[in-house]
Amino acid sequence: MPKKNKSNIKPIMKKKAYILCTVLAALCMMACSGKEKKQNTDVLKVTTETVCLSSDAAPASYVGVVEEGTSVAVSFTGMGMIRQVHVSEGQAVRKGQLLAEMDKTQAENALAMAQATHKQATDALERMRKLHENKSLADMKWVEVQSKVEQAEASLSAARKMLEDCSIHAPMDGVVGKKFLSAGETALPSQPVVSILSIRKLKVKVSIPEREIAVISPSTPSSLTIEALNGKQVSGGAIEKGVVADAATHTYDIRINIDNPDGDILPGMVAKVALSGQTGQQGMYLPIRAVQQTAGGNLFVWTMADGKAHRSNVSVGLTVGDRIHILSGLSEGDKVIVEGYQKVSEGTRVTNGKRKTENGKLR
Repeated sequence: MPKKNKSNIKPIMKKKAYILCTVLAALCMMACSGKEKKQNTDVLKVTTETVCLSSDAAPASYVGVVEEGTSVAVSFTGMGMIRQVHVSEGQAVRKGQLLAEMDKTQAENALAMAQATHKQATDALERMRKLHENKSLADMKWVEVQSKVEQAEASLSAARKMLEDCSIHAPMDGVVGKKFLSAGETALPSQPVVSILSIRKLKVKVSIPEREIAVISPSTPSSLTIEALNGKQVSGGAIEKGVVADAATHTYDIRINIDNPDGDILPGMVAKVALSGQTGQQGMYLPIRAVQQTAGGNLFVWTMADGKAHRSNVSVGLTVGDRIHILSGLSEGDKVIVEGYQKVSEGTRVTNGKRKTENGKLR
C-alpha cells in the first residue's frame, strides 16, 4: 500500500480547526446577541409616588371598641338570700331606683330588739333623772344610765342601717350592664348583684403602635364611624393616653371620649377611628413600606429616573398612620418606587405601570 503523505494531512487539519472555531464564534455571538436582546426587553413595571410637600400626613385609620364611660358593680353589704331583683340587663335606670332586695326577716328582728332595748334604756333614764335631781342618786350611777342610753341608740342606728342595706339602689343614671345574681340565690358581702353602666359619656379604646404614639396628644382631632348604626359619624373629644405598652404587641392603648346623648351607641360596638396627623410642620411623606434598611442599618428608598432604578439614602422622622416623614435625601418632584421595589437593583430598567400622587391616589 502506498504511504500517506504527512505534509498533506497537516493543512487539512488546520482547515478543519479553522472552520470549527469560526462556527463556535458565530454561535457565541448569536447567544450573546439573544441574551442582550432579552435583557433589553426585560423592563420591570413598578408603581411610583411623586414626592411633594404637605402640611401633614393623611389621617391614620384604626379600629376601636366602645367602652362605657363609668361602670359600677352594685352589691349588698351583708350576707343573705336575695328575695327579688327588680331590673333586667339592658334596662335604663335612674339614680336612686330600687334594684334588688334581700330577705329582711333577720334585719327586722334585730331592729325590733334594738328598739326594745332603746325604749328600756330611755325609760330608766327618765326615772333616774328625778332621783339625780333630788341628789338621791350617785353621780357614777347616773353616768352609767346615760351610757346605756347611748349604747342603745347606737345599736338602734346600726339595726336601721342593716335593714336599709337589705335593699340596693342605683348610684347613678345608666343602664344595667349585667345581672350576676337572681332571686333565691345567696349574696355574700360585696358580691356584685348587677352592674350599672353610664352610656351618656363613652370611651373608644384604640391600640396604637409604639412608633405612632408620640404624635398623638390629648387634643388630636378624631372622627369615628359606628358601622352597627348604619355608619353613624361621631366627633371624638379629649384623648387619654396609656403609658404602659402591651408586652406582646408593643402597642399603647388610648381612649377617645365621645358624647352619646341619644344613648344609641352601646359598649362593645366596633368603631372605625380616623386620627389627624399632628406634625405641626410642612414636609415630605411617603408610605412606610417604601423605606428599606440595609444590613448596616442605613435607610434608603428606590427612586426612578431616566427609566432606571436608583437607590437614595434618606433620614426619617415621625410616622403618622401608614406614612413616614422624610427629613432628607429626597427632593420635591422625585419619583419614589412604592410597589415593585422588591425586584429592582441599582440600574434596573423600570417603567411606571400605575402612577400615584402624594396621597396614594391614582392619576
